[in-house]
Amino acid sequence: MSGLYFEEFTVGRTFDHTWTRTVTEMDNVLFSSLTMNVQPLHLDQEFASRTEFGQRIVNSLFTLGLMIGITVNDTTLGTTVANLGMTDVRFPKPVFHGDTLKVRTTVLSVRESKSRPDAGIVEFGHSAFNQRGETVAKCTRQALMRKRPKERG
Repeated sequence: MSGLYFEEFTVGRTFDHTWTRTVTEMDNVLFSSLTMNVQPLHLDQEFASRTEFGQRIVNSLFTLGLMIGITVNDTTLGTTVANLGMTDVRFPKPVFHGDTLKVRTTVLSVRESKSRPDAGIVEFGHSAFNQRGETVAKCTRQALMRKRPKERG
């Protein structure tokens, strides 16, 4: 398992995730359709061509999910109990079909769980950037993380 345990996170630790992902038209259309979001900005090129963007924009909730998903392998794979929440979600620039996203994560806080002695709460700051280095998404995420298993002896 490549995820980190609660004890391995320290405030200020930064991860520049090596995985990147190019967003496709299929991603946007499928995600928007599966979530029943019929916003023409995502699905209708003719409509979108007459907006300030001049083209369809990628569904922001897909962008949020992709941003967090890219972080999993380096940070929480197999060691997360649950996501507790996401706050301060922002999308300063739109994502378009063909944009390639990369992500940076910073540990904002760590604290013991009051109700679970085998876990702690880690607060992550995630930022996604397109191929031009522009910030396209940001959020703060709180996750309940497993502590390292105690040695049995």
